[in-house]
Amino acid sequence: MSNEQFNLLDKDVLTTGEVAKICNVASRTVSKWFDSGQLKGYRIPGSKDRRIPVGNLLTFMREHDIPMDGLMSGRPRVLICDQDEGVIDTLTSVLAEQTNFDIHTCDSLFAAGMECERFRPHVMLYELGVSEDDGRQLCSMIRGNEELQVTRIIAMSSRITDGQTTQLMQCGFDGVLRKPFTVRQVIEAVETAHAVVY
Repeated sequence: MSNEQFNLLDKDVLTTGEVAKICNVASRTVSKWFDSGQLKGYRIPGSKDRRIPVGNLLTFMREHDIPMDGLMSGRPRVLICDQDEGVIDTLTSVLAEQTNFDIHTCDSLFAAGMECERFRPHVMLYELGVSEDDGRQLCSMIRGNEELQVTRIIAMSSRITDGQTTQLMQCGFDGVLRKPFTVRQVIEAVETAHAVVY
């Protein structure tokens, strides 16, 4: 997992890459915000590099409802989607005890879409039984949203064969967790996926 921490008190100005990490979007998305005038900043003289003052970023995030939780700490945002309340309760309480992840939960494909828009998770743990089409719809929705390009999706299921794992990876999942899994496996899967983002 990235050790880089975003403590905005230490900086007055940010690069587009730093803004991308804070907002959990691709760098090119930040460049588009900048070039269209939505996100105010300036270019380094004699260079194409853009710089965004922290105050301008905070204003922009408030105006566009971009989550500010984790802003000061750089905590990985994790969304857990499962219809089994027991699984959600167990994962939430154990991960809260053993990690600094910022955790949200939901129990349907529709709710997952809404949470992704609002929460912009770095990593999503998705139980394949939630949707009949095994998450393909979820993957295409997230992969098709430019503002969620850095979200990593990990499938969870008790009924996955090796062949299905390959198929899931081909349709857009970034990892697979077979139930029953250990807490350590979940933490490592999230940390590995989050590290890939950065």
